[in-house]
Amino acid sequence: MMRTPPFRGLGVAMVTPFTRDGAVDEPRMRALVDWLIESGVDALLPVGSTGEGATLTHEEHRRVMDIVLEQANGRVPVCPGAGSNATHEAVGLAQHAKRAGATAVLSVTPYYNKPEPEGLLRHYATIAEQADIPIILYNVPSRTGRNYPADVILRIAHEVPHLVGVKESSGNIVQALEILGSRPPGFAVYAGDDIFAAPTILMGGDGVISVIGNELPEWTAKMTRAALQGDAETARMWHYRLQPLMQANFWETNPAPVKCVLAILGRIEESLRLPLVPVNERTRERLRNLLREMGVLD
Repeated sequence: MMRTPPFRGLGVAMVTPFTRDGAVDEPRMRALVDWLIESGVDALLPVGSTGEGATLTHEEHRRVMDIVLEQANGRVPVCPGAGSNATHEAVGLAQHAKRAGATAVLSVTPYYNKPEPEGLLRHYATIAEQADIPIILYNVPSRTGRNYPADVILRIAHEVPHLVGVKESSGNIVQALEILGSRPPGFAVYAGDDIFAAPTILMGGDGVISVIGNELPEWTAKMTRAALQGDAETARMWHYRLQPLMQANFWETNPAPVKCVLAILGRIEESLRLPLVPVNERTRERLRNLLREMGVLD
């Protein structure tokens, strides 16, 4: 297959809104899709880490994919999370995403069982063969327990044409630069940490799969767009304006701070699935004060 990036610019790793009793909040989910698109985001990536995909049932996971794809209605690419540490489960989720009309899937490297590079290659080759959909590899060792270095990711990229990009969340920008320097044509490199978005894009990356884009999509889109255009001065200005919230989003386990901010802004209920819980009262007040300092709240 001809490899092309599924999107360029700002992709948002969407939260999954829940009602107070813990059900998926479909009306809020649809409203969030509309607001993000109207704010200028370039792609939506639901049911990943920030979307609490790990605590959804398989039926809910597929339903959230469907909701976002229906509501987006072709306005932006949708690349839902479809990863698993069981290859057959990852295949099933990817097959559903393809049937539902997804542009690509975001597929996290298998967590807990932490396969060797050969197993990782076979994992993605099997998804590609059986689901026949473009795949973005998601490397996030802080959650999976294993980092896959540039040479491993590049080997898979060269051997599995369906692998069209990587969300690089190792926290090591040198690793992202190594991938950028040796990637095959059409292979996208996305910053997986907001703090590295502008630097990665200015060095030739294709965009960011963003957490802060949930909260301040318009500002984040301006930063990303400036970086893509090579306007380092404007990208730097927006980066430093956003950086306090980029860091605050990890004062407690993601996505608890993000959901707190969105609740303060009136977008969703501050509801998470156990074992995740809402932020403590001190963090909530710190977030509220930060939003005031940033000029987001009166």
